[in-house]
Amino acid sequence: MVSRVIQRISVLVASLAIAGCSMLPSGKERSAPSTNASRPPVAMKADHRQCLSRLGAAQARFVPLSDKYYGGGCSTLSSVSLTRVPGDAGEFELTNLGPVSCPLAESFAAWARYGVDRAARQILGSPLVRIETMGSYSCRNVAGSGRRSAHARAEAIDVGAFVLADGRRISLVKDWNGGSKEREFLRIVHQSACKRFGTVLGPNYNAAHRDHFHLELGDGTFCR
Repeated sequence: MVSRVIQRISVLVASLAIAGCSMLPSGKERSAPSTNASRPPVAMKADHRQCLSRLGAAQARFVPLSDKYYGGGCSTLSSVSLTRVPGDAGEFELTNLGPVSCPLAESFAAWARYGVDRAARQILGSPLVRIETMGSYSCRNVAGSGRRSAHARAEAIDVGAFVLADGRRISLVKDWNGGSKEREFLRIVHQSACKRFGTVLGPNYNAAHRDHFHLELGDGTFCR
């Protein structure tokens, strides 16, 4: 009788031991991979690295941004957050500016320094301190068409006004047809932009641009 009890106990212990050994490894094998696992970084394109290097050498203040696709033909690729650009002496603040493609930021920084600030000094007698923009990236079409705007790719900037060190604020809506000095300044700035951007639209183009310059990246020479 005693031997039968001992035999049953031995069989039970052996069964539990086998079950225990089989549970832990199989549990580990079935565990799901972590959804937070890091992915290998995507290699930055050579032309984008070169653009960032040139922008840095120009002493602009910026932060590189990750590529994003928003759907519907809208994206911000090879873009930066541009906060300040250098002049001959000091820096210029930029307001209300969203993501911009690096090549656009590079052209914009050169225009601000050589086209805007120098014109302000020569014509208005005061250096530039701030450029007020009306934004850059926006997922929208060209007005009155079904074609995506360059804004939908962060390849355009709208500029509405310029603030000088003496406190004057020169705006397109007020000064495009204002005093003689202000008119001259804005037209020189417009002409300078036409040499650096593929498309430049201003108050003479249509009523939709009466209050800003549209500065667009590209290889074209459309200037109005």
